[in-house]
Amino acid sequence: MLKIVFSALMVAVFAASPALAEAQRGKVTNLPIPRYVSMKASEANVRRGPGRSHRIDWVLHHRHTPLVVTAEHGHWRRVEDVEGVGGWIHYSLLSGVRHVLIMPDEVPLLRKPEEVSEVVARAKAGVIAKLGNCEPEWCRVTVQRHSGWVPKSEIWGVGKGELRD
Repeated sequence: MLKIVFSALMVAVFAASPALAEAQRGKVTNLPIPRYVSMKASEANVRRGPGRSHRIDWVLHHRHTPLVVTAEHGHWRRVEDVEGVGGWIHYSLLSGVRHVLIMPDEVPLLRKPEEVSEVVARAKAGVIAKLGNCEPEWCRVTVQRHSGWVPKSEIWGVGKGELRD
């Protein structure tokens, strides 16, 4: 319960104030903390601490899973998933290529970033989509060979105020 509340608070602060999120920078990379990344590997050990000597708490099994980096230590990044579950992963297993997670039961991918636009495909909850351009309220995503626009509120892995070209 506490993990979920803390994570929701962190995401709310990150979403509400992109400038605040960018004010903190990682001591290793000088990149913003928190920041979204995705899994480069198809499997990764998530450890209790930053190093191979620390216990493995759980294993990620899906390539492109979106994660949020919350801390850095040497070659290790502390990450959290959509549920706020976190741990340390070696940086070589992460990618800056952005992906998002579809959140509701089913989301239509629309031809244009408008509520009354043609549906080009539908994505079910839990589907991982490649992130494209983002406007204030909409993001373009690609699932397999289908691309379309979805409201930011329907995906996890992008900041509320984040814009992307």
